[in-house]
Amino acid sequence: MPANRIYLDHAATTPVVPAARSAMADALGLWANPSSPHSDGRQARAALEAARDTVKSVLEWDGEVLFTSGASEAIFMALSGFDAVASAVEHDAVLSAVGAEALLKVDATGAVQLGPIAAGRRYAIQHVNNETGVVQPLAELGAEIHAGGGLLFADCSQSAGKLALPEADMIAISAHKFGGPPGIGALLLRDLALLRPTGGQEKGYRRGTENLPAVAALAAALADGFAWLDAAAMLRAKLNAALIAAGGEVVAADSQRLATIASYRMPGVSASSQLIGFDMAGISVSAGSACSSGTLKTSHVLGAMGWDAATASEVVRVSFGPETSAADIDQFIAAWITIKDRAAAA
Repeated sequence: MPANRIYLDHAATTPVVPAARSAMADALGLWANPSSPHSDGRQARAALEAARDTVKSVLEWDGEVLFTSGASEAIFMALSGFDAVASAVEHDAVLSAVGAEALLKVDATGAVQLGPIAAGRRYAIQHVNNETGVVQPLAELGAEIHAGGGLLFADCSQSAGKLALPEADMIAISAHKFGGPPGIGALLLRDLALLRPTGGQEKGYRRGTENLPAVAALAAALADGFAWLDAAAMLRAKLNAALIAAGGEVVAADSQRLATIASYRMPGVSASSQLIGFDMAGISVSAGSACSSGTLKTSHVLGAMGWDAATASEVVRVSFGPETSAADIDQFIAAWITIKDRAAAA
């Protein structure tokens, strides 16, 4: 990114951290196919398994780890074609995998309401919501699901490395959410029998030559750590106070939220207008209602929480990374006030 721009869209994708860049460059020197039986192949295989062990160690996961092209693929492997239900505030990839009719309601705070548990059903619940930052109490929800004979699938794309993993049966992670490169993720499982084998690589559950450089970078990004989270929490508290004082609204203000994600409503100003204003001010943020095509639509997350379309369309998301500074937040606050005042004067 140009030095004069401020990047506050880390929930969408994060810059690749130096440790991941270095690990990826080193792994590019191991060009052999990890499935090949010769010495070069065995060397590549050893590096792949070392990365797998790093992921398990850093995340304190004692189950299986299957590398995928990202969280979306992991989600479809775990949910598509199975008896599954998802919360109404899940990522679009989860909603697509389970179908629009199989949804669990949430309350105004964004908390999932389970209802009766069906034995054998897969319950897909995001650990941290990608729009609001709301943290679901997966310890309690998981215990209830397991007591009823169900299975818990947790989308941990936003929380992996930042929060302890939940006691889930299946977990999806994505490297580009925590400082790794795009195009690589993993599906964590308690038992491989939860999947349908397809043949090929990754213990017979995924076809395609393993992307060793990206896998190495994913592991290195996780191992790099998240010592900056406390600073992010202080920056978000500062931003919350300033925008409330300026007439803004914090989405899910009373909910437990991850320190790196926050959404704010600017009353009377559309998200699209705000995005243009922030971009012109040299600040990258997003609307929680951004879809994969780059256009805007009404946020299904805010809609599920009871927001009407008009107010939901006035919300933008701000998300923090390791390089986010107090000066960045000061400039965002100044730009927010300028955009609001300009709209009021128009």
